[in-house]
Amino acid sequence: MHDDFERCVRAVQAKDARFDGWFYTAVLTTKIYCRPSCPVVPPKPRNMRFYPSAAAAQQAGFRACKRCRPDASPGSPLWNERADLVARAMRLIADGVVDTEGVRGLAARLGYSVRQVERQVFAALGAGPLALARAQRAQTARTLIETTTLPMTELALAAGFGSIRTFNDTVREVFALSPTQLRQRAKGKPSATAGALVLRLPYRRPLCPDNLFGHLVATGVPGVEEWRDGAYRRTLRLPHGHGIVALRPEDGHIACRLTLADLRDLPAATSRCRRLLDLDADPVAVDDQLATDPLLAPLVAAAPGRRVPRTADGAEFAVRAVLGQQVSTAAARTHAARLVVAHGEPVDDPEGGLTHLFPSPEALASLDPETLAMPRSRRRTLLALVEALAGGLDLGAGSDWGAARAALTALPGFGPWTVESIAMRALGDPDAFLPTDLGIKYAAETLGLGGPAAVAARSEAWRPWRAYATQHLWATGDHAINRMPAA
Repeated sequence: MHDDFERCVRAVQAKDARFDGWFYTAVLTTKIYCRPSCPVVPPKPRNMRFYPSAAAAQQAGFRACKRCRPDASPGSPLWNERADLVARAMRLIADGVVDTEGVRGLAARLGYSVRQVERQVFAALGAGPLALARAQRAQTARTLIETTTLPMTELALAAGFGSIRTFNDTVREVFALSPTQLRQRAKGKPSATAGALVLRLPYRRPLCPDNLFGHLVATGVPGVEEWRDGAYRRTLRLPHGHGIVALRPEDGHIACRLTLADLRDLPAATSRCRRLLDLDADPVAVDDQLATDPLLAPLVAAAPGRRVPRTADGAEFAVRAVLGQQVSTAAARTHAARLVVAHGEPVDDPEGGLTHLFPSPEALASLDPETLAMPRSRRRTLLALVEALAGGLDLGAGSDWGAARAALTALPGFGPWTVESIAMRALGDPDAFLPTDLGIKYAAETLGLGGPAAVAARSEAWRPWRAYATQHLWATGDHAINRMPAA
């Protein structure tokens, strides 16, 4: 979109927050870059330049606006709508892969050469993977500076910088303030605990939290997830350790409290929370498309901004999807809870009732199938999945959606419902669809849509947002997944 000068100018002049994260506005006279919705008086169009990423604006010599904080705007929805190389790379960079594995590790995960990855990412974003990771490190540093009392030396290492000098230079260059000045300007009191952070996760309005939090809580695994004091809480398996997050819907943002065993995991934890709640979606584009169907239009009007509840761990959700085959939600939770107690890693949660991390595929590889209270065919399906995950099947942020679908379909016991459930919740495909799902069948009967074949045919007009249409169809039923839990 940044190439459409007139459209970008109109968005800036209207201070349209829907375009935050789609592009960034740089002002030639002030050498500052902003989000489109910046509250200051818009500059003259002749002084505007537009960039596809904060990193590209920084590389061009512009610094972040102190008013609108463009580095903290919602991410571009494009990277969660597509499955091409650049989109996969962006999801992995957000997950912290460049910081932990370097550009070579990023390229290896994507299955391309370093040169191909750098070339395609630069062409799309105006900056390479290293510059994008640097911009993310700067935002991580800002968060830690403003929300913790960590000494700057420790903070620099936690944010991913190799030296205190690089940390100081980067912060000054990006924010035009020293780390000490940033801390002095911070509003509110920083956390007294080095590992506890309170963040705001922005999103594009509107947002309907009912199905989002209702689904997560209704299907939550005891010990791994809970609803407490008006917040959804869960444990996280992260690159350097574990974490516990509490997520609460607020006006204009999601309140996020993170407790991390290692502060280096902040970027990965934040990225996974955003994916879990689908916070980078463009709800206006989704709702406009779905509302063209006269049967869906009233559902969209009644609850605009529905999101797709996703997952913080693709492998975890795949295991849970198999446990949920042909059983009730309650039975699936019971099966999962037994696995957690037997094979999960214990964690300490002084603030609540969380007890374990969900078992990793490696931990489940030693699973004795005779201990599973389920049909023999489903045991075989679960063991085949665990073997594939332990062997390298990628269902994470950077996965190839087509290859993952093909690999899952080849496993015994994996039909369209299981594959599309994983595609929707774990892979994040916005067009995943389950025409044979019981909830969809109920909605189809209520709305007069016909059988699964008729629903599948009608759904062609809902592309590429059929996963969101699923949320609206499920809402026609009286189930806890459609309701915001009571505080």
